[in-house]
Amino acid sequence: MCAKNSFLTSLGVEIYASGHRRWPDEVKARVVADTLEPGATVNAVADRYGVQPNQLSAWRGLAKQGKLVLPALSTEEPVFVPLVVCDPPPAAPFCDRSPGDKRIRIVIGEVTLELAADTPAVRLAEIVRALGAAGC
Repeated sequence: MCAKNSFLTSLGVEIYASGHRRWPDEVKARVVADTLEPGATVNAVADRYGVQPNQLSAWRGLAKQGKLVLPALSTEEPVFVPLVVCDPPPAAPFCDRSPGDKRIRIVIGEVTLELAADTPAVRLAEIVRALGAAGC
């Protein structure tokens, strides 16, 4: 068995007598992650693992679609992400109805409405919409 096949077998790749290989998703993800390292190219990584570059590109496409989960990158440097600060959205209407309660209570800000328990849902939606438009 050649060194490349031994290497792939140690990763968990099944290699059949016909030369066909079965790549587990974890191995595919590791190979794709290697292409994301600084300075790495698809061709170089494909050559290292003995896979065709177009196949590796297809695996990268799966990763972009979320169908192949990549391992967490191990970095020694801190990773920074942008932070966006904005005003919180206005509070959503609150509708409270206990099982034994015969009233429906809608609270929007300091406004509280109590309605009969049999008030149709369409009417409740109209009231909440109207109160929201009034800026309550």
